[in-house]
Amino acid sequence: MTRSCPACGTANGERDDFCGNCGTYLGWSSEPVRQGRTREAEPEPVPTPEPLPKPEPVPEPAPEPRAKPTARPEPESVPEPARGPTPKPATEAEAPAPEAAPDPVRPGVPASSPVSASASAPPSGSASGAASASGAASEVDEPVRAVQPARPVARRPVVRPVAADEAPEGPPCPACGTPNLAGRKFCRRCAAPLQVREQPAALPWWRTVWPFRRRMRGGSGRALRRTLLVLAVAGLVAAGFLFFPLGRYVYEDVRDKLGGTAEISPTGVTASAAAPGHPASAAVDGLTNEYWGAPALDASLTCSFGAPFRLVGIVVHTGVSKEPQEFRRGARPTRADLLVTTEDGKVHRKAVTFNDKPGKQTVRMGISDVRSVELVLREATGQGEGRPVAVGEVEFFRRT
Repeated sequence: MTRSCPACGTANGERDDFCGNCGTYLGWSSEPVRQGRTREAEPEPVPTPEPLPKPEPVPEPAPEPRAKPTARPEPESVPEPARGPTPKPATEAEAPAPEAAPDPVRPGVPASSPVSASASAPPSGSASGAASASGAASEVDEPVRAVQPARPVARRPVVRPVAADEAPEGPPCPACGTPNLAGRKFCRRCAAPLQVREQPAALPWWRTVWPFRRRMRGGSGRALRRTLLVLAVAGLVAAGFLFFPLGRYVYEDVRDKLGGTAEISPTGVTASAAAPGHPASAAVDGLTNEYWGAPALDASLTCSFGAPFRLVGIVVHTGVSKEPQEFRRGARPTRADLLVTTEDGKVHRKAVTFNDKPGKQTVRMGISDVRSVELVLREATGQGEGRPVAVGEVEFFRRT
């Protein structure tokens, strides 16, 4: 047994509440005719009798003049219409018969006269005509009554046979879980769509930023995206060639700050000049009370290393001692140049200024593949006759 959709005409199951094709509610459509159910006969309405036409009035004869008291002939009697039974409705109760109307009396003749009595009696020869006239007069005289409607009869409840539900062979409804047959577009219970479209995967954040977004106004933008990508790659390559030294310097500087340091001792030390008793080796022996004494300015101290390393810093102790009184008695450098030679023979020059106080003076460096470091004294303070410029200790630190 099927039900047709009032919107699209698609056939649906008997127990379906919504159309499987368009989702229209099927409760507004006509109920299907089920087997085993018959409609009860309704009572037929009783036809209302049509009123009969009124009979034409019979003209009364003119009264005769009274001349002589002679025998008066019997006047013609007016036939009285017969009163027939009134039709009654099937459900209407028996009503009392209306009273008979008084007989017409000829004017001028008393009711007790023999003329009146003879007028009230119909002649025997016209019995049938008098009966029909009497029936017509009865129909005209009696008022027409309204016919009452038939008594309504309540329908008896019809027990529906429990029909077997659809086999759960199709996919269940994602909203209510009711099984539906394959091919339906909407659920037969709640009209929820059964064919749910799969949502596309979310795009990464960089695909939502112009010009890498997937859809662009006025077209797909694929050619524009490719062009911009090529230009970006070319720009990065050009920047790498132009700023490679700077980029490498920044990278190594970050590593120097984040990484650890360790002291490294030179394998050889030489000096361009030295005062008696203050050789160049005194500047790298680890003692601050012994120093290298430069007899004059522009003297240099050269330290060489066996393997190249990343030089991250140099610590210099100026003066003859770290004690303040002894420190001020001797000459000490205030400005010098550091000449760092790398493995490829390139020389890096850096001017440094020392504070005129005892203690270590830290010089931050950042040079890779260092093979030798030369310290050239440019300016000094506290110089006098017989006072060499004192450099107490020089320490080198590498990146670990």
